[in-house]
Amino acid sequence: MAAEKTTIFSPETAARFDKLVTIYPVKRSALVPMLLYAQDDIGYISDAVVAEIAERIGITELDVRNVLSYYSMLRTKPVGKYHVQVCTNISCMLRDGYATLDQCKKKLGIGHKETTADGLFSLEEVECLGVCCWAPVVQVNYDFYDQLTPEKLDKVLDDYREGRGKETK
Repeated sequence: MAAEKTTIFSPETAARFDKLVTIYPVKRSALVPMLLYAQDDIGYISDAVVAEIAERIGITELDVRNVLSYYSMLRTKPVGKYHVQVCTNISCMLRDGYATLDQCKKKLGIGHKETTADGLFSLEEVECLGVCCWAPVVQVNYDFYDQLTPEKLDKVLDDYREGRGKETK
């Protein structure tokens, strides 16, 4: 009987990885999906994540790090429980995207790529969230909030702080 592999990932994520490497003609093609799933599972891409994924795919850690450094949506540092991304690309900028970002900074008391002391929120200015026609837009983890006004934004953040955000239901 073969020894069971030890892993830093949840059993669900480890099983997903085992399947991913079988559905691509080249194992390396599973790298970006694996990094995204790992980030969801662990919270960020740590050195241990890099090492295990490299081993699972049969590539070097440097190969993993090269891909990791290319994609801005992959994080190498922990973020808050609620990762708030504010779009300031052209459509959002023209509809007060910078004011939305400034309001988030003020309300949360943190700046770009910072995390609140309680670890609840992190904030990031992003280039585009892909919903330009409903600007300005904020994404909290995987939930979108569009056509924001200062009042709507405050309610969104208050709801997450009180455990009533979309993701908490």
